[in-house]
Amino acid sequence: VYGVLQSPEYRARFAANLTKMLPRIPFTTDFWAFSRIGRELGQWHLNYETVEPYPLREEWHTTIRDAASYRVEQMRLASKTNKAVIIYNEHLSLHDIPPEAYEYVVNGKSALEWILERYTVKQDPASGIVNDANHWSDDPRYMVDLLKRIVTVSVESVKLIKQLPPLGV
Repeated sequence: VYGVLQSPEYRARFAANLTKMLPRIPFTTDFWAFSRIGRELGQWHLNYETVEPYPLREEWHTTIRDAASYRVEQMRLASKTNKAVIIYNEHLSLHDIPPEAYEYVVNGKSALEWILERYTVKQDPASGIVNDANHWSDDPRYMVDLLKRIVTVSVESVKLIKQLPPLGV
């Protein structure tokens, strides 16, 4: 089922229905291919915090690399046209992000862009509560390594999704 839900053909063919109702899973002609790939995708997606980080190049703009130098306020892309670089903060940028990392889409945007948007420091105007992504782990490198892991998961997901056979229904 997870493999079918990831299929670009399924998403395109049933796009109108998926916005209005729960998904219906069709029978496929190659059940075992969808089963194998769905299982592999599930493993990548469930274990995203423990996969090997993608070997992005870290470019430091300071010689000090203490816990404070990993603090993040709002990560961003270098520019709309240069998605190969993420400006992590004033001290660090991550380079050599493969284009495939942006092909895996979750809720209308790439998983990597979703992380860039959500993992930030924000204050709720109504309650005054501060949501600070820096407090989500005691490891100062957590956010850097998480970004690298999301790149790994995205690239591997794209590879697997491209292997999905036609639905055949």
